[in-house]
Amino acid sequence: MLMCFIITIFEKFLSTVMYKIFSFIIVSLLLLSASRAKSQTGNDTILLINGTEIITTVYDTTFGNVTFKNSKPEKDPITIESDDVYSIRNSKGESIIYHYDSAAGNDLTVEEMKYYIKGEQDAQKKFKPRGAFWTNMLVGAASGVTGSFLCPLPPFAFTALCGLPKVKIKHSTVSNLEYLKHDTYIMGYEKVARGKRKTKSLLGGGIGLVAGLGIVWGILQPNHSAILQ
Repeated sequence: MLMCFIITIFEKFLSTVMYKIFSFIIVSLLLLSASRAKSQTGNDTILLINGTEIITTVYDTTFGNVTFKNSKPEKDPITIESDDVYSIRNSKGESIIYHYDSAAGNDLTVEEMKYYIKGEQDAQKKFKPRGAFWTNMLVGAASGVTGSFLCPLPPFAFTALCGLPKVKIKHSTVSNLEYLKHDTYIMGYEKVARGKRKTKSLLGGGIGLVAGLGIVWGILQPNHSAILQ
């Protein structure tokens, strides 16, 4: 009975981990595909609020939406909300789509948002949360080998808490050290860094937990059964 309960808990934990990892991979591939779609007619660069850049051809920017060419010619154009866009650049210059509006949740000025996005981009490119990954892998493995039905809790708890500590911004990860003088740059950097910490921590904890439970089920339990016999 106890082992069945442990297996059920483990299956739920594993399904959650796999769902998050799969979703992250799909979204990343879609954004990467769009941002690297440099067709000969792609002469516009859309800069999203989350720091992603999409090189494409913009068709329309009216009615609160931005419509642009799909990277796959056989597919229909893609339409996104203007609220997700900071600017559109081309040979004529940069057109700022974002606007300050506290009532709509846009609490940063145009200038502040520019540095916020720079922080997001630097963290996305260069911040490496290796400590969160390896530490939670050890936590997960140590929890798994106990064989307790509560063993998924420590890696889950670590994932939830790993976003709390202050993010140390290494100068080597900053594209321009002058950016550090702007609070919103640090805000954008920390937001992405904490998100990457949690994602890597969840992945590491899942791997460690699977390894720990594998040791229990594959080595310790068979040996214990053999001793009893």
